[in-house]
Amino acid sequence: MEPDLILGIVGGAAVAALAVFLLLRGRRGGDEARLAQMVAEVSSAQAQLAGRLSQIAETGAAAQSQLGERMQAQERAITKTLEERLAELTRRVGDSLQQNTTKAAESMSELKQRLAVIDAAQKNITELSGQVVGLQDILSNKQARGAFGEVQLQDLVQAALPPSAYSFQATMGNGRRADCLILLPDPPGPLVVDAKFPLESYRALMATADDAARTVAGRRFAADVLVHVKHIAERYIVAGETAESALMFLPSESIYAELHANFAEVVDKSYRARVWIVSPTTLMATLNTVRAVLKDAHMREQAGVIQQEVMTMLQDLARLDDRVANLQKHFDQASDDIRQIRISTDKVTRRGERIGELELGEDGSEPALPDGTAEIRRLTPGG
Repeated sequence: MEPDLILGIVGGAAVAALAVFLLLRGRRGGDEARLAQMVAEVSSAQAQLAGRLSQIAETGAAAQSQLGERMQAQERAITKTLEERLAELTRRVGDSLQQNTTKAAESMSELKQRLAVIDAAQKNITELSGQVVGLQDILSNKQARGAFGEVQLQDLVQAALPPSAYSFQATMGNGRRADCLILLPDPPGPLVVDAKFPLESYRALMATADDAARTVAGRRFAADVLVHVKHIAERYIVAGETAESALMFLPSESIYAELHANFAEVVDKSYRARVWIVSPTTLMATLNTVRAVLKDAHMREQAGVIQQEVMTMLQDLARLDDRVANLQKHFDQASDDIRQIRISTDKVTRRGERIGELELGEDGSEPALPDGTAEIRRLTPGG
């Protein structure tokens, strides 16, 4: 039932009850003039009450309309904010997925290219191993030998690692120039590869004809290798700048095989000096390991970026949850206000029904008036 209709019924019932009451009093007194005057006063009071009730109804309707408009405006604003947030979140997630997909495709393509380069390099190494005689002629000169070792080292490194992972002829803090510096992350740090090697003593060892001469040549060869190992350890292992070890590159598989077959003590001493002796084949295996380490480090960096984005997204979701909770509070308050209004209207309805049910007592006495009627009679002239 509408509030203005309820108030009209209550007002009409109250005035009718008051008119009946005054009529009864007028009949018992016999004063018709007084009764007419009182009826006129009751009519006037009724008109005033009707105007007041109309004002109250209009005020209630305006308040209800204003409340409805405010709630609609808040609902529209909240809906717009949620849509914007969801659109932004969807866009960011889509962009991140697209970037990750693109990077994965690029990595796969680069991996295929590197594998093809490695296959080609391995073929070249096989052909190079079969040309031992020609290699000895080339290595007869120290400068040519050094240039050959550096060129072969460059080919292997460039075939296995990306350009950002190495540097050739890099000058170190102590003024020494490294043939190759592999830029590994800490730990272990940059790794130096030296491409020089003692070939004269090895050739003398291979040219011996008897056991005595071979023993002497072998001692000289071992001593030359250990001297070179010592130089590498002193020059290219720098605390705080490079890794705790270095590589000695031998561009000949035959020299590497001779060392490991007949000079195990030299290899052990090089290990204790933290200088690892590598051949073209073992260097390629080492570079593949280095590439895996670099790829893992790059993946960790990307994982950190993704984790940061996820944390930012979670913060946005937390703020969104707080705002939804605040919106729920507003809805709960509005529901409570409506419940209180319904309680008040129910009370008014019950009071109107009680006024409408008034009847005279059997002994002609005045009926007991409901709560609130006595106050209306007190305010009415002559009541």
